[in-house]
Amino acid sequence: MPHKRRSHSWSELKQTGNEFFKNGQYGDAVSFYSQAIQLLEKAGRANQQDLGILYSNRAASYLKDGNCGECVKDCSVSLDLVPFGIKSLLRRAAAYEALERYRLAYVDYKTVLQIDCNVPSAHDGTNRMTKVLTEMDGTSWREKLPPIPTVPLSVKEKLLQPNAAAPAPAPAPAPTPAPTPASNTQQNGVKEKVKPVVSDAAKKKGKTLKEEGNALVKKGEHKKAVEKYTQSLKQDPTEVTTYTNRALCYLSLKRYKDAVKDCSDALALDAANIKALYRRAQANKELKESKACIEDLNRLLKVEPNNTAAEKLLLEVQKTK
Repeated sequence: MPHKRRSHSWSELKQTGNEFFKNGQYGDAVSFYSQAIQLLEKAGRANQQDLGILYSNRAASYLKDGNCGECVKDCSVSLDLVPFGIKSLLRRAAAYEALERYRLAYVDYKTVLQIDCNVPSAHDGTNRMTKVLTEMDGTSWREKLPPIPTVPLSVKEKLLQPNAAAPAPAPAPAPTPAPTPASNTQQNGVKEKVKPVVSDAAKKKGKTLKEEGNALVKKGEHKKAVEKYTQSLKQDPTEVTTYTNRALCYLSLKRYKDAVKDCSDALALDAANIKALYRRAQANKELKESKACIEDLNRLLKVEPNNTAAEKLLLEVQKTK
């Protein structure tokens, strides 16, 4: 963790946090956002908007670091300070989704759509949650939902003003966190790639090719499976499981750097994907990248604390450090 630095203002600390976030140093970003929050809270309730942004920024750092519980807490504080903030709602929805609290994730995604029906990541999240909840609870899944808050018209108008204060658009949701337009979004001052729009026909073709790859894996033909997965991703570059499946093949073929890349691409779409975290850890272990391996395993265990395979691999790597 960084040492506390002399700072003239909370905004300077916030900017430093943004820089750490930009560099992928999420733990350090949390530290500086925390210092900024502490300073601003001393200044009183007059700074609710700025304080809400800081909590939302820190939540984004927690989410990136796999600390979904703390992300939920910070988003909730931010929403108390600035009710119906889109970024905080999306970040909390992503964290709930990663924690498998699907009903709460659905409520947050639907609340975002009440505010702005043109948020692709909220549409994606709502569709994912609808599918999961239907599988869990059947056709009566809506009856088990918590109440969805009604967003007042005045709030919608205020939040959709072009100059509404905000640090940046929300991160892509976590277990499949990613907006859909083929453009860049910005989060804590960082541009990130987001998913391109894929036609239904391309999705269908991609799925067929992926299934052909899966059949080849079952036969142990990993090299041929890689070719099928590669063709599939050309059709649909948004399908997370295709990346993680190809990564598994790369591991079998001892192409560890390629496995790392595929897992990283999967995690860019789904920040809490267990298979991507585990397979990247496996690849980094073979590449003697112990620190990166341990970081991924710790992230995985924050999302799924009882994952025995991850616990076993973590012990192995720690012994050989």
